[in-house]
Amino acid sequence: MLLTETNLVALLYLVLSGTYLLVLPAFVYFYLNKRWYNASSIERLIMYLFVFLSFPGMLLLSPLLNFRPQRRKLEA
Repeated sequence: MLLTETNLVALLYLVLSGTYLLVLPAFVYFYLNKRWYNASSIERLIMYLFVFLSFPGMLLLSPLLNFRPQRRKLEA
């Protein structure tokens, strides 16, 4: 089966939209989780920029991810 030009363009749009809606926000989420408490001010500004740019994908992934801090174990 040969890919026609229309099918190729449709496949390209599908891959790019999947990357924009799923891959980039997942990367941003995990980066934020790893660097949130020890990021510099410039790095934090860049983090906010990427959150703004990938906002629709963040909304899609937000019900599936839980980044609450773990409970501390206190010695009593």
